[in-house]
Amino acid sequence: MYEPIRTKSVHTMAAAPEIPHRSREQELDIRLAGQLTALLTVTDELHARALRAGDREAGQLDAASLADAADRIAGQVARLSGGHYPLRAEPTDGAATARVAALHQRAHTLAGNALAVATTRNDTAAMALTAERMAAHTVPVRDLAPAPAHRDLASA
Repeated sequence: MYEPIRTKSVHTMAAAPEIPHRSREQELDIRLAGQLTALLTVTDELHARALRAGDREAGQLDAASLADAADRIAGQVARLSGGHYPLRAEPTDGAATARVAALHQRAHTLAGNALAVATTRNDTAAMALTAERMAAHTVPVRDLAPAPAHRDLASA
């Protein structure tokens, strides 16, 4: 009554051995390297702002610690990428104080994302580095963020 199916299933074709697959560990390495590279870019941007002469916020940014952090982040990326150091972008010229606060917020978020991936990988070196970077960017985010507008609810 019914004719048998003579073609291969699409599910069988998807499991073909000639298609390269990465392991979960390799995927996590790639993801962590990407998060750390993004954190490196923001750290380089903050470092460049700290080095600029006449920058009003330069006193709040420690250029030496940012340079050390950037070197350590680059080292972790190289370790995860098989010895290939990441390309480092030329920082942009953002002059507003809000730009510094935004950079610190972005660095804090990226460090948190990298910490989550490092925890999943159980990579203690990356976990320590990203936790340190989160702590380093927590204080500036809190100090540079504008105070929230207080509204008296009794008079509303």
